[in-house]
Amino acid sequence: MKITVTGSLGNISKPLAKQLIRAGHQLTIISSNAEKAAAIEAIGATAAIGVVTDVEFLTRAFTGADVVYTMVPPYFGANNFREYVRSIGKNYAEAIEKASVPRVVNLSSIGAHLDAGTGPIAGMHDVELELNKLSNVAIKHLRAPFFYVNFEGNIDMIRNMGILGSNYPATARLVMVHPEDIAAVAAEEIQQEFTGKSIRYLVSDDRTMGPIATVLGTAIGKPELPWVEFTDEQALNGMLQNGLPPEMARNFVEMGTAIRSGLLWGDYDQNKPKVPGIIKLEAFAQEFADRFKLV
Repeated sequence: MKITVTGSLGNISKPLAKQLIRAGHQLTIISSNAEKAAAIEAIGATAAIGVVTDVEFLTRAFTGADVVYTMVPPYFGANNFREYVRSIGKNYAEAIEKASVPRVVNLSSIGAHLDAGTGPIAGMHDVELELNKLSNVAIKHLRAPFFYVNFEGNIDMIRNMGILGSNYPATARLVMVHPEDIAAVAAEEIQQEFTGKSIRYLVSDDRTMGPIATVLGTAIGKPELPWVEFTDEQALNGMLQNGLPPEMARNFVEMGTAIRSGLLWGDYDQNKPKVPGIIKLEAFAQEFADRFKLV
């Protein structure tokens, strides 16, 4: 098959591309960075260099594809993050229609069934709606939960404060996934036939924050690493002090309130995957420890 993959050589797109190339498919990988072209070609794919804000570029990159894998690249400089995410979804939808793409596997998010109260996830709700407007196109939305690798953003907190924490308690639940488990599911869906508009949830592990802190702490030689709950104001101020733009800080605080209340997990609990991913928290903790040593 001819397949176009967005996401350059990121945490998901690179292992996804390698799996598809090994399976004998012809891949085009979209990247906004011309310096990635050589690396893309080195794994056996064709590089399409351009930006996802350019519908004509996307149309050219999608034309001839049997399947397109879509994901919205993060952009923390957006003045309105939800509108930014929605606009990329609209661009994808327009290009898919113009290029007559028959099937799409779209990376979405757990919580995308909700239209508000979820911070940055709300934009993924809008992307699903935009893609679902397409007629005669089969769409599979992969609703992924919290990426393990996001914990790497807390390394400075551990080093400087000796804690892990956010604006939800140690008893709060967190459903998590490894990017390689996402890549495996995406590869499976891309290579099989599906029709209509449908959703598939993903999970690698499902724990509460206190035990998560213990597992990560043990891996880095800090088995007593505590999880500390911040107020919303403390969480917001901490993010701003660390240089996060106000729009993104506000969004992440709102997502934290959705985790605290359990709002995110409702639809997931009704539609849990029958087969979870293979990479559990303890396995990721070793990756985390390796990263901790380098930072």
